[in-house]
Amino acid sequence: MSRILITTLGTLGDLHPMIAVALELRQRGHDVVFVTHEVYKPKLEALKFEFHRMRPDFTALNDPQEMARMMDLKTGQEYMVRQWVNPNLRAMYTDLLEVAQGADFIFSGEGVTATPLVAEKLKMRWASSAMVPMSFFSAYDPPILAPFPALANLYKLGPTFNKGIINFAKWVSNSWADPVRQLRLELELSPLKGNPYIDSKFSPYLVVALFSSVLGQPQPDWAPNTVVAGFTYYDGTQSAELPEEVERFLNAGEAPIVFTLGSAAVMDAGNFYQESIEVAKLINRRAILLIGKNSPPQNLSNNIIAVNYLPYSQIFPHACAIVHQGGIGTTAQALRAGRPTLF
Repeated sequence: MSRILITTLGTLGDLHPMIAVALELRQRGHDVVFVTHEVYKPKLEALKFEFHRMRPDFTALNDPQEMARMMDLKTGQEYMVRQWVNPNLRAMYTDLLEVAQGADFIFSGEGVTATPLVAEKLKMRWASSAMVPMSFFSAYDPPILAPFPALANLYKLGPTFNKGIINFAKWVSNSWADPVRQLRLELELSPLKGNPYIDSKFSPYLVVALFSSVLGQPQPDWAPNTVVAGFTYYDGTQSAELPEEVERFLNAGEAPIVFTLGSAAVMDAGNFYQESIEVAKLINRRAILLIGKNSPPQNLSNNIIAVNYLPYSQIFPHACAIVHQGGIGTTAQALRAGRPTLF
């Protein structure tokens, strides 16, 4: 039996795949420890996992304005790194180091910048994860860069040209990593080659791609130690029963459209739910709105209900279609349910 430390940052969309991995590891006899945001302590301890807090605390979960800044298509990534991750880098390193000293192995979610530092300092083996194909920044299957979407029109020029675009992205974001380089210097770790948010963010031992090969096939410039493991499924429940209100609604008519914004975009919903109501009424279809912590809409008809949360594995099979934000976890559950989607 090994003591395996699992660490991740972000919303439930980041946490739930790691819980699925953790449950399987425990089933195989390993001792699993979570190091993540304080807000997830009740959820993880309810599942009988040992929990340790890792800063930063995810205050954005209760701050719509902060989440809106993080979700901004053009500047959100830079904002998260410069204003959230970097100021907490030393605290993150300290929290993770303390727990890792008693572990045999680390499995790290994306964005945990301290994991490579801790692993190298302790001379530990570790594995990193990739939630989406875009994480690999492949010149053979290049991502659309939100700040520069027009560049995608040039990808047809081939991998050599695409490498130039990716190098441009590395140059733009190079200064974001200055605090990482400074901390490595203070810890007397080896200097990094390239941009730690792109070139060296993955483990040299194992990279686990937690998405289906239907969405992304291995490319020549992916990390050579990558394994495409497929989606992992956990959505926060051990029960197969839906709430009575939802069961009554489902039994009262035809299959509804489910409108959802996942675990992150739901905190910056804008007018999504109001427009969803108008569309459902316009096409005369029943609908279920998964609204998170947003206030229930006031103009619901008898054919539309709003619910804070429902496990996707339970509700998606009952839908005629799913309208969502395009998040990888939501997409995975929609594919698993075999229902058409629009995002």
